[in-house]
Amino acid sequence: MTKPVAILLRHGDYHQLEDTPSALQPFPLNEQGFLQAQDAVGLLKGFAERHNWQFDPIIECSNQLRSWQTADVICEALDCFRDIKSNDHLSERQLGSAANLTVKVIEQVLNVDPRFENPPADWKSNSHYRLPLQGAESLMEAGERVANHIKHTLHHLPSNTSDQPIAKLFVGHGAAFRHAAHILGILAFEDIAKLSMYHAKPVALSYDEDGTWFHVCGEWKVRHLKEEYSD
Repeated sequence: MTKPVAILLRHGDYHQLEDTPSALQPFPLNEQGFLQAQDAVGLLKGFAERHNWQFDPIIECSNQLRSWQTADVICEALDCFRDIKSNDHLSERQLGSAANLTVKVIEQVLNVDPRFENPPADWKSNSHYRLPLQGAESLMEAGERVANHIKHTLHHLPSNTSDQPIAKLFVGHGAAFRHAAHILGILAFEDIAKLSMYHAKPVALSYDEDGTWFHVCGEWKVRHLKEEYSD
């Protein structure tokens, strides 16, 4: 039986608050983001033709508007897609009660609370650090959540007895996707910090009979040394 393919697509560029971790920012795509989503249509069609994929008709995306809008552009442009399903499982790293606060304010909150130590200097990009605030999670925990959702979704797709792989499109967030790829065994831990994802450019993964995941196609973006983590 042909194994399904998970297509990871980071949302397009959007109107992001300055000096504020992505958290759950509710803002829409900007003009460039819509253009990137439109470009994704051709990339997905090309991948499908080259690899003989059959797209699952439901696009999955996070509940953030930028993710849904990216999925919507693709859904409207390609007849193979019928609907969009949004859920919390594909969101970026949760910052809990600090969601959508600036970096300065978050650090001030921790500084004045006698229960907490000051965060490490690299707290925004530290894969294992979790803000000591209600509802927060680490990047690694976000990656595990996303990886588990991808595995669960693929394992519950309709049975496919043909030689044409079913490709499932997930539209979400770069950091969570990269940490998920590490959890799945695609990326070494040291590669998480070295790589990023292009806006709206697909990266496809799949697994073999013994459950070992592998990279199918699509390029990771090489991160600049001073580039901050982003979703």
